[in-house]
Amino acid sequence: MNLSAPFVRRPIATTLMAAGLALFGALAFMLLPVAPLPEVDFPTISVSASLPGADPTTVASSVATPLERQFGQIAGVTQMTSSSSLGSARIILQFDLNRDIDGAARDVQAAINAARSNLPSDLSGNPTYRKVNPADSPILIISLTSDSATPGQMYDVASTLLEQKLLQTTGVGDVTVGGGALPAVRVELNPDRLNQYGVSLEQVRQVINASNVNLPKGNVAIGDRNYGIAANDQLLDEKDYGPLVVKAHNGDLIHIADLGYVREDVQDLRNFGLSNGKPAVLLVVFKQPGANVIETVDAVKASLPFLQSSIPATIKLNLLMDRTTTIRASLHDVEITLLVSILLVTLVTFGFFRDWRSTLVPAIVVPLSLLGTFGAMYFLGYSLNNLSLMALTISTGFVVDDAIVVVENIMRHLERGKTRVEAALAGAQEVGFTVLTISVSLVAVFIPLLLMGGIVGRLFREFSVSLSVAIVISMLISLTVTPMLASVLLRAPKAIHEGNEHPDSRFHRFYDRTLGWVIDHTVLMGFVTVLVIVLAGVLYVLVPKGFFPQEDTGRLQGSILANQSISYGAMQKDFTEINRKVMKNPNIETVAGFVGGGG
Repeated sequence: MNLSAPFVRRPIATTLMAAGLALFGALAFMLLPVAPLPEVDFPTISVSASLPGADPTTVASSVATPLERQFGQIAGVTQMTSSSSLGSARIILQFDLNRDIDGAARDVQAAINAARSNLPSDLSGNPTYRKVNPADSPILIISLTSDSATPGQMYDVASTLLEQKLLQTTGVGDVTVGGGALPAVRVELNPDRLNQYGVSLEQVRQVINASNVNLPKGNVAIGDRNYGIAANDQLLDEKDYGPLVVKAHNGDLIHIADLGYVREDVQDLRNFGLSNGKPAVLLVVFKQPGANVIETVDAVKASLPFLQSSIPATIKLNLLMDRTTTIRASLHDVEITLLVSILLVTLVTFGFFRDWRSTLVPAIVVPLSLLGTFGAMYFLGYSLNNLSLMALTISTGFVVDDAIVVVENIMRHLERGKTRVEAALAGAQEVGFTVLTISVSLVAVFIPLLLMGGIVGRLFREFSVSLSVAIVISMLISLTVTPMLASVLLRAPKAIHEGNEHPDSRFHRFYDRTLGWVIDHTVLMGFVTVLVIVLAGVLYVLVPKGFFPQEDTGRLQGSILANQSISYGAMQKDFTEINRKVMKNPNIETVAGFVGGGG
């Protein structure tokens, strides 16, 4: 049975099939998400709890420890990290890569419920959790700076307006605001005056709460109409708090202004951000899983003029970091390498065939096989990344092998005087099993990569599957489209006139001479072979090793680690000094960061 016969005898149908595959592959190529590396989801859950006013030691012993005991009993937890700060605790749970994140979330909620009886009764609400992926890196960092607005005002704009608008952008998954806190009015009471007037802190708190409400007061019914009565008693400015009466003392009214100071401030004083030496609030943008990072960044950039016009003119938006700069460059390099590989393969094929018709067949089926692979990648949910494109670059050599084997055998039958259709049928049938065997053996090489576990297995799974799919599609095209193209394009070679030498004869004679010399000097060639093996082993030991090669992205990211007893003020001072020294380097374009945020 000749599997190629239906396709050779129906060239129009086969051509339409090939055209459909090419169009689908081209469309899939445009729809595939773009990323630097294959996406690996680490099942990770972050748990947060708040105990206002408690020092880190109290938070660790009364909040973090009971939760850790319960979390330690959850199956599949590979790593648990806990951090306690002033008034808050955060526990990060990382699970086995094969653990379902939804099932892990249910177990975490059950553990929180089990630990609730051992947590302080004045805990500010139940501990909360959210699913995170530590492998996600920010794709953009945007700063807000101003010469007149306070950090609190900038943070208010960022968290209430910009964050929401950015989250509405297609592809944006999360936005983190850092370097500040929401505005607040801070009442600082003098203990001596409180003692002098006999006023407690609880009395002041009750007065502020009672005077700062926004609730309906009731309703009035007049005839068949009912009127609601409402009064907005919210205090929105610092000047509204000072006149509040706390109590009467010796016939005089004691106001809050008599007991201390009232000033505009922020809710959390332990947050501070800098951008190129100026106080700043930072917006850190993350993409959604599976989103095209380049399209997402382009969409956010396109919205920046609109966002700038929607905030006060005194606040300026600045783009500090764009992660896609290096991604675009690296993917462009790999794509150029892929195109150059196809071109070189075509030129080498022409160099041996010395016939443009014979060369045209591989020149058509190689891109067709790669386009078909893009379609398969789209269905598999893969992305265009450095590893998958590298797999396609490597597969170019494998893909052209199948086409050359089939075309060369069909040419041999044409030289024997057969018609083009007869030569295509006979040539494809003879080497069909050979092409199948070669393809299966090549795919078998990548089976260990498919079975590899852990992070390495997840990363290289996309590489091995893409390469295997390209080989399989190449095999199918070599047994269907290639014989059809050969039956249409190839011509019987011209006869070699007597006295003229066949173009391949000189190459054959050179090969015969060199092969004969190698066979006659087996001892020398054996020594050279052993020497090459030893040299390869030495070079293997000397070559530096690593998970991924170091890449110059033009960015440096670091953190400041200080003694646990350091105060926030001292840390802020060190942070500012480090920023100042870094900015002195003339090669530095942008410096940004923030300190605090833990409570």
